[in-house]
Formats: sequence, structure tokens, C-alpha cells
Amino acid sequence: MEEKTMKKKEEYTLDGSVDRKGQPAVRERTGSWFAATLILVNQGLATLAFFGVGVNLVLFLTRVMGQDNAEAANNVSKWTGTVYIFSLLGAFLSDSYWGRYKTCAIFQAIFVVGLISLSLSSYIFLVKPEGCGSERTPCGSHSSFATAMFYVSIYLIALGNGGYQPNIATFGADQFDEDHPSEGLGKVSFFSYFYLALNLGSLFSNTIIGYFEDKGMWALGFWASAASALVALILFLAGTPRYRHFVPSGNPLSRFCQVVVASIRKWKVVIPSDGDELYEVDGKENANNGSRNILHTKGFKFLDRAAVITSKENSTEIVENNNPWRLCTVTQVEEVKCILRLLPIWLCTILYSVVFTQMASLFVEQGAAMKTNISDFHIPPASMSTFDILSVAAFIFIYRRVLDPLVARFKKSDCPKGLTELQRMGVGLVIAILAMVVAGTVEHFRLKYKEPDCVDCDGSSTLSIFWQVPQYVLIGASEVFMYVGQLEFFNGQAPDGLKSFGSALCMTSISLGNYVSSLLVTIVMKISSSDRMPGWIPGNLNKGHLDNFYFLLAVLTSADFVVYLLVANWYKYIKFEGRSEKLEGCQHV
Repeated sequence: MEEKTMKKKEEYTLDGSVDRKGQPAVRERTGSWFAATLILVNQGLATLAFFGVGVNLVLFLTRVMGQDNAEAANNVSKWTGTVYIFSLLGAFLSDSYWGRYKTCAIFQAIFVVGLISLSLSSYIFLVKPEGCGSERTPCGSHSSFATAMFYVSIYLIALGNGGYQPNIATFGADQFDEDHPSEGLGKVSFFSYFYLALNLGSLFSNTIIGYFEDKGMWALGFWASAASALVALILFLAGTPRYRHFVPSGNPLSRFCQVVVASIRKWKVVIPSDGDELYEVDGKENANNGSRNILHTKGFKFLDRAAVITSKENSTEIVENNNPWRLCTVTQVEEVKCILRLLPIWLCTILYSVVFTQMASLFVEQGAAMKTNISDFHIPPASMSTFDILSVAAFIFIYRRVLDPLVARFKKSDCPKGLTELQRMGVGLVIAILAMVVAGTVEHFRLKYKEPDCVDCDGSSTLSIFWQVPQYVLIGASEVFMYVGQLEFFNGQAPDGLKSFGSALCMTSISLGNYVSSLLVTIVMKISSSDRMPGWIPGNLNKGHLDNFYFLLAVLTSADFVVYLLVANWYKYIKFEGRSEKLEGCQHV
């Protein structure tokens, strides 16, 4: 009888996940790599669709919309930034009310609508002279309706993709039970494969679709993106019976405010020296929703007052009439502490995103001003990001199969992991600094070999575009350490009820990086412009000093790295009740 009971328990997941009917998830019928693989393919197709628009957007704005380089770079940065700002909205709805599955489905549908709208609007721009939108035949002015439809379409795409991205990453990780030996390692490696799927999905966009768009075939490129997004949505919905889900935990903003209000109300209360004397509920009450209790940590002691049981409160009153605006659990208090500790780390990642966003804007403009022909074959400047994608794929393999095991072998601990997430993010910052130094050096030599009298030639410099390869490769290597590390870190360190928010933090650092990049370009142009000098990033790069801008980014990122080291050493990892000491031992800077 006891053996049958144990067998029955082993059929279900240990992390509190449920199936689509709200029943405990059966391990053999749900989740694991079957469901995760569907999500990875979905991510690849959705990324193909997104970058089918985003990778050449700066060229669309200059060649079709008639904007200059600085204005186009700023508009791309603002648009990309808005994409990731919407990730906060998607994460909030997911964690609070809808759950990750429903949120992913709704925002993917919006994404498809935006792409179809953009594809239809492209026909308005095609009613122009033959070749309009190509490098040599820029389009003229457009009607207000055409311009409005274009911007509505791309911001629908921003809303759809932004709301979908943080949830699909977390939803994929939800398919693995980290409390089960056979699935715990799958969850650790999922984020690497997720980022690899993201990059492989963009490979087709950066090559085939990018090539046709560079030739002015914008409608074909946009329709291909719309078709890919539609297939991704259908595939996602087809996997519905196999997915594991977690019940939404309610509005996190109210829980955050309850801790602050309760702490203020008890600001005169003496805090017990022993954290075990603070109020907490049985972990089994939370386990039904897939949430674990968080152990008490030192730091931010003023918040602990929210969990202090005063003389006016006895255990009976707490159980029967618990008012969270007066008394909060230790887990609820630790949720707030966790967010406060994550914020400084998050802020230090923003400047890295300023470096990363140059790949979609200034790197493309720099490449367009170089020699882009091999014999009669023209290389689209945006397609150079293929080297970034190949670099990401190579370094994910090198890190997971070579560096990680090698570092783990030389570490003096029982931790099965190599570098921690915080250490990997630091390495990513260092590589990003090198990437900017290399980009600035390439631009220096591009200017040295410029053709100032070039009017109707293949490029404005005799320096080949392939000199950009090292800077793309370095950016790709830095992504593996920074962005994969970020995904694992924010998802792993976020409380159970805020997992999507954890992934959204990674996305919003990219968002603010784009806005900061836009602001930085504006400031630099204003300061560097004069009667004799059109600024560092003018319409004709031969008259500017883009190399100085890259070197400036290298200096700023170096300063950011110093601050990051201080913040990372200060950070305290979250500790969940019942987690093995071996895993806890892996969490250090």
C-alpha cells in the first residue's frame, strides 16, 4: 500500500505546477524537453519575424522615410526601447492575473496583427518610382496617413513582441521541475538554448530577408516576417495539452506596498534579534501555488518590522483576521528585499545595452559607408550581424562544454557550476569594452581610407566591410556572458510569484539602454557640432568622428564595470526554504 502511494506521488511534479485544467501536473504527460522544444522553435520563428522588421529598420527610415542617420538611429533606439518597456506590462499581467500561457498567446496575436498591418502599409510606399527604397533610389515624401499607419504598425509589433518575450522565457523554464534530479539540470541549460534559438531565428532575417529588404523589396520581407509569426503562434497553441502552468500570485504592487505600510506603522517596534521570531506561514500553504517560503536575510532591517508580531497581536487573531497592511510574512518582506537588491545590479546592466544597441544602428551605418561589394555581389550592411549570431552559437557551446566544466574543476568547492551568473555578467562587460575599442579602431582606419569625392561609387571608403567582423564577434561573445547570465540570474533570483518580472528586468535593461543611447547620441551631436564640424555622427560619416563616439562608450562602460564590481560584491543571494546546501554554496560572486 505504501509502495503504491509513493508511486502515485512520483507521477506528479514536485514544484506545484498544474496542467491546463488546473490539476497537479503529471510528469510523464506534461512539460520537460518535449514542451520546451516547442517553445524554443516558437521563439526562433517569432525572433525571425521580429528581426525581419528590426534588422533593417534604420535603412527603411533613411531610404524610404527620408530621415538622416542620427534621426534614424534615434528612432530605432526609441522603438527598440519601447519593445522592452512593454515587457514590464506583459510580466505584470502574467504574474498577477493572466498567467504566462494566456499572456504569451494574447501578445503573440497582437504581434501577428502588427506585422500584417505593416505588410499592408508597405504597399502604400511602393506606389513610387521603380526601385524606391533601394540604396540608390530613396523614396520621396509620403502622406500623413501612410506615415501614421507605418508607426501604428511598428508599435503594435513593439507591444506584441514586448509583452511576449519575458513570459515565453519564463514559461519555457516552467516546463522543468528544478526540485526533481532529472529535470533540474534541464532548467539550468534551458536559458542558453533559449538565447541560441533567439539568435538562430534572427540568422535568416539577417541574411535572406535582410538581402531582399536591402534591395528595396520591403513588402516581401515584411510578409515573410508575418508568415513566420503566424506559424509560431499556431505551433505555440498546438502544444497547449503538454504545458505546465503556475497559478498567478496576485498583484505584486499591492504586496510591495503592504510591506512598506506595515513597516511604517510599526516604526517604533523593536526587531527581534532572531529571525525565527518573525511571522511566517507554513510553507505548505504556498506550495499549492508553486511558491516557496523565502528564508530571512539580514539587511534592510527596517522592513523586518512588517513581520513583527506585537503584543496587541496574538496567534489566534493573526490566523482569523490577518490584515496584510499591518502584519506581513517573512516571505513577503523578503520579496521586497529581493527586488531592492536586484535593482543596483539591473542598473549596472543598462550601459552594456547602450553598447549592444549600436549593432542595430551605428554598426549598420558604419558598414554602409565601407566597401560592401565583392566583385558584383553587394553585401547588405545589416547582414554583418550574422557574425554576431555565429559568435553567440559558438560561445554558448564553448562556455557550456569547455569553460564551465574547466572552471568548475579548478574551483575549491563542491559546486557543480563554473562561473556564477554575476561573474559571467562581469566578463560580458569586459568583452563589451573591447568591442567598442575595436569598433573605434576600425572606424579610425575607415576614415583614413575614405573617398571624400565619392558621389556615385560602391562605398565611401576603400576599407572592406569585413573589417567589422571582430567587433560583431566580440559583441556576440559578450552577449553569451551578459544576456544569458542575466536571464538565469534575474529568473533565478526573483521570488516565485515574480518570475516573469525577473525576465522583464533583463528586457527593460535593454530598453533603457536604447533610450540612453538615443539621449547620448543627441547630447554628443549637440556638443560636437559647430560651424566647421557637423558633429561626430553626421549624415555623411566621412565628415564626422564616429570613432570618438565608440571610444567614449568604451570609457563609460569601463566606469560602469568598476561600479558593477562593488555592487556585485554587496549582493546577497535569495534563499528558499528546503533548497539544498550544495546549491546555496554555488551562489557567490
